[in-house]
Amino acid sequence: MTPSARSILLIEDDVELTLLMTDYFRQFDFEVEAAHDGRTGLARALEGAHDLVILDVMLPVLDGFEVLRQLRKRSTVPVIMLTARVAGPDRVAGLNSGADDYLPKPFGPEELLARIRAVLRRTARPISGNASIEAAGLRLDPDKRLATYRGKPLEVTAFQFDILEILVRAAGRTVSRDELAAALHQRPASPFERSLDVHISHLRRKLERDGETPIRTVRGAGYQFSK
Repeated sequence: MTPSARSILLIEDDVELTLLMTDYFRQFDFEVEAAHDGRTGLARALEGAHDLVILDVMLPVLDGFEVLRQLRKRSTVPVIMLTARVAGPDRVAGLNSGADDYLPKPFGPEELLARIRAVLRRTARPISGNASIEAAGLRLDPDKRLATYRGKPLEVTAFQFDILEILVRAAGRTVSRDELAAALHQRPASPFERSLDVHISHLRRKLERDGETPIRTVRGAGYQFSK
């Protein structure tokens, strides 16, 4: 591996697809290690040697959802899920289990590459010199990427941290879905895209106290974080 190469763990039981993806991503300075069943993939992911995990849902031994659930108990490594199961509930299950993004098969390698780069920008970019920010009892440390709520640590994924950072910096102002999508995905929000809504819903549950949450939906406009 070259010094600048990023390491990807691909957990995928389709050997031919694995070989094609490995060859493709090497052109862009990514090194790919493959595991072909869920148990082996989970063990390799927990070693912490990779910058990102690409995880198929339909795996032998342990399926992708279970791999992700077990992985999230001990690791915040970014995860992009791949699957031929495109039904809405499957996407929601993956995102609620802690996936950073979700891409249905069949997919173009260029789209997967773009998503990998976007996730790595979010999770690895240094925000040097940024002071902590706070609103409604939520405190974020952008340098360390740590969150505390009402004085207690708050467990969030890298994607959820970025959503919170955008909302907290704009506390009291309505942030549109397009504004969030442009900042997070570098593209406008699709009317059919559920991932953002799922992450917001997940964050609301994490922040809910006594039946109230600081994230408010402004119908037809976007989201607003309490001051």
